[in-house]
Amino acid sequence: MPTAARATAPGSPTKGDGRASFNKARRRASMQALLLALPLLVFLLSTFIAPITLLLARSVQNREVPDSMPALTRALNAWDGGGVPDEHMFALLAAGLAEARQSGQIGTVARRLNFSMPEFRSLLMRTARQLPTDAPPAWKPALVELDERWNSPETWRLLKRAAASPTPDYLLAAVDAQVTPQGAVAFVPDNASVYRAAFVRTVSISATVTLLCLVLGYPVAWLLANLPEKSSNRLMLFVIVPFWTSLLVRTTAWYVLLQPGGVINSLVMSLGLATHPLPLIFNRTGVLIGMTHVLLPYLILAIYSVMKGVSPVYMRAAQSLGAHPFTAFMRIYVPQTLPGVGAGCFLVFVLALGYYITPALLGGAGDEMISQLIAMQTNTQLNWGLAGALSAYLVIFTAIFYFLFNRIVGIDRLRFG
Repeated sequence: MPTAARATAPGSPTKGDGRASFNKARRRASMQALLLALPLLVFLLSTFIAPITLLLARSVQNREVPDSMPALTRALNAWDGGGVPDEHMFALLAAGLAEARQSGQIGTVARRLNFSMPEFRSLLMRTARQLPTDAPPAWKPALVELDERWNSPETWRLLKRAAASPTPDYLLAAVDAQVTPQGAVAFVPDNASVYRAAFVRTVSISATVTLLCLVLGYPVAWLLANLPEKSSNRLMLFVIVPFWTSLLVRTTAWYVLLQPGGVINSLVMSLGLATHPLPLIFNRTGVLIGMTHVLLPYLILAIYSVMKGVSPVYMRAAQSLGAHPFTAFMRIYVPQTLPGVGAGCFLVFVLALGYYITPALLGGAGDEMISQLIAMQTNTQLNWGLAGALSAYLVIFTAIFYFLFNRIVGIDRLRFG
């Protein structure tokens, strides 16, 4: 009876009070951890996530014509797209051109429309310059007299598509497709394909580089993992030092080594192995050599980290039971290292997908990767919409390959882990 009285005495702690205190302490610890990570989260959001999100959003945005010519945009969106529009649409076009020229946005509109038809910029700029100062009785014949292309249904169809936002045009153009006048999606002929071929080329080069890194890096990682620690640490410097060297420096070094009068060709010719310089640069060979050298440390380190955790007891047990050393290696050792192989291959493959400097310096005209086309659209063509669409497909491909690699590595872990 006294014990029960003490348990229920006022002010004494209960089991519920202890749980509440524990939850409060855990929430406080979580808040402290969040506050410590908040500067990093803000930095990543402002310098990484937000710019990428804005670039990807450009792939469906189409704001040039709607922002510069709002009245014409509303009329074009309501128009059915059949034939040549009526007088009212021509009057709105003239007013929109005059307003855009006065506000300084005519160049932006002309550049956007030039993406749809190469001569659209000259048509728009010429029409804007030659607009009559006094409104004519009818704008349609006046504009057609300035340029006969205003009487073409194709011109107005492209203008209508340029006024629609959001738009699938950039996403279609990124895979060499377009919307026909009948409203269907059609691909350009294979001999005129640019971006589809570039995507295939990018995946092919990335896969080849990944395979080369695996063939060269697996034995090196095995050697580093099985040597005595002192010798392993010394050899590890040959992996780490190039890894710390600037990417541009390493690529430029290969540029010097691989050129026709470079060190490698001079050595080959001096030994009598060739009578003329070997084509090692400005082609696929140079790209594969340079990218493999740059990305090889990533694969070695990923596999090495897993190999260090593999106990040699398994190999000795297999050999003691009569297995040939090669059989024991392939059936016992290699399966245990597959998680590191999968992680390293995925890392190398994803990095290779977005490579820019090495293919640009060592590759030729037929070795352009998607990253180079994205850079060309942003720096030269100023077509941010198409650059965003290409980037969106690159992100999608990366996500697909991540899913595939993750499934493969997950199965291997369940089977051999």
